[in-house]
Amino acid sequence: MAYHFENVKLEKGMYGRSDRSFSQTLEELDPSEHYRGTPLEGMDAFQRQLKRFDIKVKGIGSDCVEKFFLNTESAVLFPEFVSRVVRQGMEEESILPDITATVTRFDGMDYRSIAAIPTEEQKTLKRVEEGAEIPKTQIRTQENLVRLHKRGRMLVASYEAIRFQRLDLFSVTLRQIGAYIGRMHLEDAIKVLCDGDGNKNPAQVFSVGTKPISGTAGTLSYEALVDFWSQFDPYTMNTLLVSSDMMLAMLKLSEFQNPLTGLNFQGTGTLTTPLGAKLLRTSALPAGTLVGLDKNYALEQICASEITVEYDKLIDRQLERAAITSISGFAKLFGEASKVLKV
Repeated sequence: MAYHFENVKLEKGMYGRSDRSFSQTLEELDPSEHYRGTPLEGMDAFQRQLKRFDIKVKGIGSDCVEKFFLNTESAVLFPEFVSRVVRQGMEEESILPDITATVTRFDGMDYRSIAAIPTEEQKTLKRVEEGAEIPKTQIRTQENLVRLHKRGRMLVASYEAIRFQRLDLFSVTLRQIGAYIGRMHLEDAIKVLCDGDGNKNPAQVFSVGTKPISGTAGTLSYEALVDFWSQFDPYTMNTLLVSSDMMLAMLKLSEFQNPLTGLNFQGTGTLTTPLGAKLLRTSALPAGTLVGLDKNYALEQICASEITVEYDKLIDRQLERAAITSISGFAKLFGEASKVLKV
């Protein structure tokens, strides 16, 4: 049985389109829905092209890098392979999905978010009498633009140096590049949570030992955590970002030695606090710092581009030097949905 994917014409121009990615272009030329009920069901258009040229990218029998460059058409697939593996590295250990309320796709470098800043009176949903005016919540655009940042790494290697390397081994380096880029985005996100996005919306900062937080400065106690938790009404502190030293301090609290808490951590690797918040450790936070947030309302991630590679260099020059970049930024949605605790 002949399949359409075997006759798709691959060319560099498929990468240079501003309105769609290489994968989306492939899907338009070779829709996956045409393969329902066939042995190729479950593969996307790119995976079918790998099958077409018999390129195995993982496992013990993975091919060498040079397999992509046996002809001009299969070489066109290499930048997309690099992009996908880097993206995998970004997503493997990323905690960004756990702290972002929404992801916005945006074509540009300067983004203006929206905000609704209700007064204390507007936060209460009062009963509306017959004929009375319904209370309003005003949504407006933010005064200042949110700056997006390009983050990336330069891949430097000659084709001769890696042509005989197995693709699964080469993928390890690419995943590490993705992990580096992901960490840079996380640092940007935490900075916006703490300092704001330039629209006069930094997080409120509390200190242990200073009202309303009880305890002694320099020492983390369960009482201090409860006081911090109580500051979030009407929001819910369902996520807690902590530095490495604060993670150790929390694990040593007797309240965290509850058998059910320990059993969940040992069985799944996920640690929740007795307050119900998901606990996330990150070295992007300075020592002695905790950031609590309601992940449903605190942060918006703006993605101006997916993983971008310099496809001309990867195809024509066969590596040498090629930039792998991602453009992203963050905006605060509701300022009171995130707060900082200093120990």
